[in-house]
Amino acid sequence: MRITRMMAMGLLLAAMGMTGCKNSLKTENENLAAENKTLRDQLADRNSALDSCDQERKALNQQLAEVRKGGSGGSMAGANNPFSGIPGVTGSAGPGEVTASVDSDLLFDSGKTSLKPTAKKSLDQVASVLKSTYGSSSIRVSGHTDSDPIKKSHFPSNYHLGFERAWAVREYLISKGVPSNRLSLASYGPDAPKGNSKPQNRRVEIVVLLNGAAPMSTASANTERN
Repeated sequence: MRITRMMAMGLLLAAMGMTGCKNSLKTENENLAAENKTLRDQLADRNSALDSCDQERKALNQQLAEVRKGGSGGSMAGANNPFSGIPGVTGSAGPGEVTASVDSDLLFDSGKTSLKPTAKKSLDQVASVLKSTYGSSSIRVSGHTDSDPIKKSHFPSNYHLGFERAWAVREYLISKGVPSNRLSLASYGPDAPKGNSKPQNRRVEIVVLLNGAAPMSTASANTERN
């Protein structure tokens, strides 16, 4: 009888051990399955990011090819101009960069740095292009003015006015999802005219650096914001 009891207890313990082992294996398998799913999801995200980078690279290479084909660069035409159709915005290409030039008269009232409501509609479209077509490129926002001395506004010089206007455009682009760490600022004041027309010289340029160069930092062009 005693032997029979001991055998029964042994069988019971063995059964309990097998149950515990099965539970442990089940838990381990569930953990491995969850880890495998996480790895698959991460791989899918990586592949998606690589596809996005590849599409951007192709777009940049096409833009760069157009720039090289056109020599010193100039206005971008038709399908090659991602800023085409945006009111008040002119797209142009130069070696290693693409520029969206926005008329200052569209953006600001005379001597002011607050964006007009109509300007925001154009900048919304510019921000969309910057995010979709130039998603990883550095961008320089530069303010340009005419050569008329500052008389009525409170700005000490045209350079200060140009900087504040570039700052306003930069802040708006950030509010529309363009990462701040991709955006630098510059003010050329009246030092980089586009022609003899004062309205043409008053502008803000949004320059996309295609070759991945760091944003320009030039003491004569940049002014710190107080």
